[in-house]
Amino acid sequence: MSENITEYRNENTKNIDLLSTIDIVRKINEEDKLVALAIEDELPNIAKAVDMIAKQFLVDGRLYYFGAGTSGRIGILDASECPPTFGVPSDMVTGIIAGGDKAIRNAAEGAEDDYEQGVEDAKCLTDIDVCVVISASGNPKYLLGVLAQADKVNCRTIALTCNHNAQILEDAGLGICVEVGPEVIAGSSRMKAGSVQKMVLNMLSTGAMIKIGKTYENFMIDLMPTNEKLKDRAIRIVAEIAGVNHSTALQTLLECGWNVKTSIVMLKCKMSREQAEKLLHQSCGVLRRALARVSV
Repeated sequence: MSENITEYRNENTKNIDLLSTIDIVRKINEEDKLVALAIEDELPNIAKAVDMIAKQFLVDGRLYYFGAGTSGRIGILDASECPPTFGVPSDMVTGIIAGGDKAIRNAAEGAEDDYEQGVEDAKCLTDIDVCVVISASGNPKYLLGVLAQADKVNCRTIALTCNHNAQILEDAGLGICVEVGPEVIAGSSRMKAGSVQKMVLNMLSTGAMIKIGKTYENFMIDLMPTNEKLKDRAIRIVAEIAGVNHSTALQTLLECGWNVKTSIVMLKCKMSREQAEKLLHQSCGVLRRALARVSV
């Protein structure tokens, strides 16, 4: 088995159990500061991954995250936040954890050693999808099974790990390796490694959604206003982009079923709901493209 550097002991925290509370949290904070800097070295590979994902989204491909333990939970977290943030179908980004959904709340540590289950879980993949396997150590047999099945159906694969000795880096088509050094508590990869995974997945999903037109400037124009907070956000977005007051923005949103993009086109282009919906359809749902068609 490949050497697992995520299990190394951190010399900076050897005596952490003897420290005062403020010094304990200070040590953790000092280590956490290293995470963003470590990611910087991998930005070119992260950018390649974003472009790969966006390209497959445009041909109706889906994005799948696979992981065990902390890594699996982080993948599920990122996937579950995409529909309300970007208004995409719930199956466009999916997180799958070794051990099944029960492992989301209750540890199923042995599940990461099940190669055959990895193969089975990955049978949802097709040749237009993207599969991201996530692991701090990069060596779970479960993920090797996932990659084997992905390769069998010619699915594009990305490995995200914190260990340059990771087997998944060798088996995946594209590797992202962010080494953050030993954890504050030896082997507790829910800490710096977990932060790395969350930050990189934020970049992958957000970057891909931006590339396919799910934002206008830095507004989330495809959000689903399903509660009062999100409705208020929708009103503010429409008012800001269309240059109208909040009352007008609200009235227009009510007229078109709280669809932010339709409201903006109606207001900026001075057209009916039907005309706005037709224009957006002709523009593949991309707001900037729709507005450009009428030279707004």
